[in-house]
Amino acid sequence: QVRLVESGGGLVQAGGSLRLSCAASGSSFSFNAMAWYRQGPGKQRELVAGIIRSGVTNYADSVKGRFTISRDNAANTVYLQMNSLKPEDTAVYYCNAVGPRTWWGQGTQVTVSS
Repeated sequence: QVRLVESGGGLVQAGGSLRLSCAASGSSFSFNAMAWYRQGPGKQRELVAGIIRSGVTNYADSVKGRFTISRDNAANTVYLQMNSLKPEDTAVYYCNAVGPRTWWGQGTQVTVSS
């Protein structure tokens, strides 16, 4: 069965950087799209960045210019490079992949201190 395994979360000071990785295992197909979502305390889950097979990307306005999403289609892996982090970026970040259905990772905590 498909599993999404995330890594790279942690605690960082404002202005710092983190790189999140999400590797999908158990799939015999390439995902149509992969994405990162996040959910901060008391907030709804929101789309942070998405990428389709062609490499076309989209970003939430709040992270545009600071975050970069990329994917390795052969490895079914998606990355999120997060630079110039702000306390407002503090959230649980979830990996998402779309194919025959939608799969979610377990979530990884990103905490940005001031």
